[in-house]
Amino acid sequence: MNPVGLISMQYARPFTAEHFPLFARMKALGYDFVELLVPEPGELDARETAKALSDAGLGVVLAARVNLQRNLSSAERDARKGGVDYLRYAVDVAAEMGAEIVGGPLTGNPLVFAGRAPAPVAEDERLARKARCVEGLQAAGAHAAGTGVTLAVEPLNRFESDVLCTTKQAIELLDAVDHPSVQLMLDTFHMAMEEASIAEAILLGGSRLKHFQANENHRGFPGTGSVDWVAVGRALHQIGYRGPVSLEPFRRDDDRFGVPFAQWRPPHEDESDRLAASAAFIKSHLTLTEFRR
Repeated sequence: MNPVGLISMQYARPFTAEHFPLFARMKALGYDFVELLVPEPGELDARETAKALSDAGLGVVLAARVNLQRNLSSAERDARKGGVDYLRYAVDVAAEMGAEIVGGPLTGNPLVFAGRAPAPVAEDERLARKARCVEGLQAAGAHAAGTGVTLAVEPLNRFESDVLCTTKQAIELLDAVDHPSVQLMLDTFHMAMEEASIAEAILLGGSRLKHFQANENHRGFPGTGSVDWVAVGRALHQIGYRGPVSLEPFRRDDDRFGVPFAQWRPPHEDESDRLAASAAFIKSHLTLTEFRR
């Protein structure tokens, strides 16, 4: 059975030592691991966090936070160096914390959350961006080699990235990087926007897939949106995926006019019953889709 986890942003951002008691709550709700954002310096002590996780019986996966100063695809040398340095730092934190995966949009070049709009890209710049991402990921992969940590590159939707949006694009990139420590991460929230078929995209990812995020098309609780979870479960089973599956159902129950859904908001009510149901929902689909008639 795949371990099923919950992102720490469900409760708090930033997530600090004062939130460690939440680990026991996550475990009690049926989660096997927590997905933590890679802590910025001073946010979390890696060894203290590892002990708190162990005491609660939880594993951990790390999610990278890139920006325009940590940007492998940038034409600016300092930004590319910042991107590689950050991934090396993330690998070191993961190794110390006991995490085996650092996932996220590692290529950089964020759009909406960096206050940027998509813009046309000339062919020579498109190719240059790819070459820069390949070079940066190879360097970061070399640093990860031997640590037991895998860097999992995530395609995002068209409003959050203009360098990597689909599984097919990710496979092209990974083929060029060609490093065993650099693999694939997929998120059904983004896939619902960009893939013609989520199941077919999972099959395309195949053995490269090392981390999977099971999210609804509207980031609500699994089962409340339009994602075909039976097809997702069957595709994951077909490729033999046994890695972590994390949930990010942090869309809040608030549909008032003008509320910006793209901005994270802290919880305003106890969501424990829905979080427990979400863990059970995903686990049941992962189990039952193994038994096809």
